[in-house]
Amino acid sequence: MENIEIFKALSNKSRLQMLEWLKEPEINFPDQLQHAGFEHGVCVGQIQAKAGLTQSTVSEYLSILQRAGFIEAKRVGQWTYYKRNEGAFEALSKLIQSNL
Repeated sequence: MENIEIFKALSNKSRLQMLEWLKEPEINFPDQLQHAGFEHGVCVGQIQAKAGLTQSTVSEYLSILQRAGFIEAKRVGQWTYYKRNEGAFEALSKLIQSNL
């Protein structure tokens, strides 16, 4: 993905919040901890409930973050789970240090 697309993905307050929440899912999604744990990531329904946005908006935001490489999705039955791709943040840090 081009650098401009990576930075565009980070240019939205709600998307940044989602990335922050996914950094510490145990703290930010305690309801899921009680029911399913975080082996696969955080259920999209939990993210939507916390964000207070429509399902379609949350899905679009998560798709943008996924295309930029910041999160990974896993489908388990009827549910989709998301978690951060920490390698993408390391690569972003190197990009900023070397190019900007």
